[in-house]
Amino acid sequence: MTTPLRQRFIDDLRLRNYARRTIETYVGRVTAFAKHFGRSPEVLGTEEVRRFQLHLLGQRASWSSFNQAVCALRFLYGTTLGRPEQVPLIPYGKRPKTLPCVLSPEEVAQLLQAAEPGRDAVLLATTYACGLRLSEVLSLKAEDIDSSRMVVHVRQGKGAKDRLVPLALQLLEDLRAYWRRYRPIGCLFGDRCAGSIQRMIKRTLRRTGISKPASMHTLRHSFATHMLEAGVDVLTLQKILGHRHLNTTALYLHLRSDRLRQLPSLLERLTQSTRLPAAQPVGERRGVSPTCSIIAAVSPLEGRP
Repeated sequence: MTTPLRQRFIDDLRLRNYARRTIETYVGRVTAFAKHFGRSPEVLGTEEVRRFQLHLLGQRASWSSFNQAVCALRFLYGTTLGRPEQVPLIPYGKRPKTLPCVLSPEEVAQLLQAAEPGRDAVLLATTYACGLRLSEVLSLKAEDIDSSRMVVHVRQGKGAKDRLVPLALQLLEDLRAYWRRYRPIGCLFGDRCAGSIQRMIKRTLRRTGISKPASMHTLRHSFATHMLEAGVDVLTLQKILGHRHLNTTALYLHLRSDRLRQLPSLLERLTQSTRLPAAQPVGERRGVSPTCSIIAAVSPLEGRP
């Protein structure tokens, strides 16, 4: 049953053009908050919010889940309930500094070859070749494929923004063959849900033997990293990915393996300038074990009394 507060909360989100999925997530977080105390959020305050946040930490909630609850509650109190003084008292969690999983080009090729021919293979190829989010590839329609300009029109992506991404010739041919075979009505890949797609890529990964903790979003990370390695500049990549801030795109600079391979190896430079002395055969140095011989050969204290 929809309460007046719940409906007002939804209407406030809609008025500010929040995405449907975001609205559903925020409503779910606020509902969990109310159920935890068995009372309406209207009669709950910052002390209850603090206890709920500690409860989430005790449940080992992920950073994204924790901060989704924070965003929902800050909007609820700051906008819907008209209590902006409570917003600064609802702190965000600190984002962990981790690098995303990235597949090599060879691993992406293995993944595409291991996918079930037809819908699964073309969906994975489209996600990687265009650097799309899962919600974006599931929303694609035939009219979004502009073969005359060789671009894909991503409509209302994250942040309710449209953008253009490059369309590879091979992908265009695959999409045409797919459309001729399945003749989809509406979205290109039907009405499949995000959960079923994530399960599909896990099954495909198991067939390849790739042990990396990859997901559908890994294809987007891999696309961005491979584009930088191919020489695409960060500003162009920012537009292709639809990032609001350049700092978000700059993360992929840390994932470029081509740059890492170009860095000098300190160990190789060390061995080129100073060759380690050859170890004498065991037995020629009586009373000294092989391990001690090696330590003595490289010890900076050798020769000192």
